[in-house]
Amino acid sequence: MAKTDTGTTELLADVRDGVGTLTFNRPEARNAMSTAMMDGLADLLADWEDSDDVGAVIITGAGGAFCAGGDVKGFNERGGEGGATGEVDPARVDAQRRNQQATVGRIYRYPKPVIGSIPGAAAGAGLGFALSADVRIGTPKSVMATAFGGVGLSGDYGVTWLLNQIVGPAKARQLSFYNDRVRGEELLELGLLNWVVGVDELEAKAFELAKTLADGPRGCFSRMKANLAEASIVDLDASMHAEVQRHLECGVTDDHREAVAAFVEKRKPVFRR
Repeated sequence: MAKTDTGTTELLADVRDGVGTLTFNRPEARNAMSTAMMDGLADLLADWEDSDDVGAVIITGAGGAFCAGGDVKGFNERGGEGGATGEVDPARVDAQRRNQQATVGRIYRYPKPVIGSIPGAAAGAGLGFALSADVRIGTPKSVMATAFGGVGLSGDYGVTWLLNQIVGPAKARQLSFYNDRVRGEELLELGLLNWVVGVDELEAKAFELAKTLADGPRGCFSRMKANLAEASIVDLDASMHAEVQRHLECGVTDDHREAVAAFVEKRKPVFRR
């Protein structure tokens, strides 16, 4: 395992067997966001995007939580999230837009599969990080909540759009307005989690899922993700038009030739790195 310097102790990172793991590390604050954490996350995502050492990414949290979102205690200390002036600072709007695109936006559009490993609470903006992953695994202790209404905020970091895409508009409205805390098996039923495993199994199972993808045809997965992302925002004809180019790009790769040869020879394929 190779530890990676993130520039802060509030975000941990390592790479092992083609899997990069990013861990929110403010357990005393349920891994609430900080500037250092967000800057480190944006930088590592950018660095790993073109790295052959990383074929899949896990995002998780330390100390039994995933990420509690914004630091509400910090909001209170400065007179509210936007400060005590009563005026919206345009510079802060621009800065947060850039950070959202460099973190949640980048995770959603990432050319490599991303797995959210959710040991506990994912709330507020933390829910955005969880939902921007391609798939999510959790335990009976996993909890998700929009949380914004409880502190008088409307929501950021993509939570509204992502929630609407996954659970549909009616359920998204319920979860937003009433701030329901959804747990374990109900998360599975709603599609907010893809797997629920025992608490002691989470880390190993998340790594197993990620390594399966890291060992797979990476160029194929990248194009598959592009198809899936487009499917949320274009109609069928536009989706079919775009997918042909990507499909035939896969069809001229060594990975494709290896996969079909392995299929015919009834063996496991070995993909290039």
